[in-house]
Amino acid sequence: MNRSIVILSALSLLCACNNSSHEDATATAPSTPDNTPPAINYTVVRTLPHDTSAYTEGLLFHDGLLYESTGTEPEMPADRRSMFGTVDLANGRISPKVELDRNKYFGEGIVFLKDKVYQLTYTTKVGFIYDAKTFKKLGEFTFPSKEGWGMTTDGTYLIMSDGTSNITYLDPATFRQVKILGVTDNNGPVSNINELEMIKGYIYANQWQTNYIMKIDPASGKVVGKMNMDNLVGDARNRYPGAEVLNGIAYDSTTDKIYVTGKLWSNIYEIKFPL
Repeated sequence: MNRSIVILSALSLLCACNNSSHEDATATAPSTPDNTPPAINYTVVRTLPHDTSAYTEGLLFHDGLLYESTGTEPEMPADRRSMFGTVDLANGRISPKVELDRNKYFGEGIVFLKDKVYQLTYTTKVGFIYDAKTFKKLGEFTFPSKEGWGMTTDGTYLIMSDGTSNITYLDPATFRQVKILGVTDNNGPVSNINELEMIKGYIYANQWQTNYIMKIDPASGKVVGKMNMDNLVGDARNRYPGAEVLNGIAYDSTTDKIYVTGKLWSNIYEIKFPL
C-alpha cells in the first residue's frame, strides 16, 4: 500500500476519535443550575404623602389602619421622635399612640398579636408591651439578640430581626427563643435583615442599605424572590433629596394592598406584585 495513503488513513482515524471524544465530553458535561432568587416584578398603583421627619422603623396594617413606628436618638434633629401611631393617608401625619424618651430609647419595629402591641428598641435589649386598644403600657421584656430591628408575626410567635442574617422566633408568653431562622440565598447568608412583614405565608424583608425587598420561605430560610426597588428609591430621592434608605413594608390582608416607604421619605407607595 502507498505509504502516504496509510498516513492519511491514520490521521483521519485519529481526528475522528478526537472529535468523538470532544463531542462526548461536551454532551455529558454537567450544567450548573442557576440558584439566583427570581426577580419579583411590581407596579406602583399610587403615591401617598409621608412625614419627612419620620425615621421609619416599622410599617403595618391593623384593623384597617396604617401604623408606623419611628426611632431617634439625642444626636439626631429635634423634630424626630421614637414613637408609633396611626398614619393619616391623606397627609402622611402620624398620630402618636406611644412615645418613648428619645434620650433613653431608639424605637424600632412593632407588631400586633392578639390583644397586645409589642415594640422593640435598638440597642437597649428592652421591649415594651401595650394593650392593643388603649395603648396603655402593660410591661417590658428582654430578648436574646444584641439589637432589635424589625418585627412581624405568624399569628403564634413574635418574629424579629436584629440586623444579621438571622430571624428569631419568640414565645409571646415567655419571650424565650423558640427558633432561629438563618436567611440564605445562592451566595450564602444574607445579612442586614431589617423590617419584616408576613404576607400569605412568606416573610418579606427589607435588606438595610440596599434597594431590595426579599421574599423568604419561613420553612427553610431561603430567599425565593427579590424585588429591585432602584426606580422607587430614585423617585423618592428626586421628590425629596433628604430621603434615606428604603424601609417599611405594610400589607392590608383585607384588600391585598401593599405599601412601602423609607426613612425620611416624602411618600408612601402603594405597590402591586403577584402574591
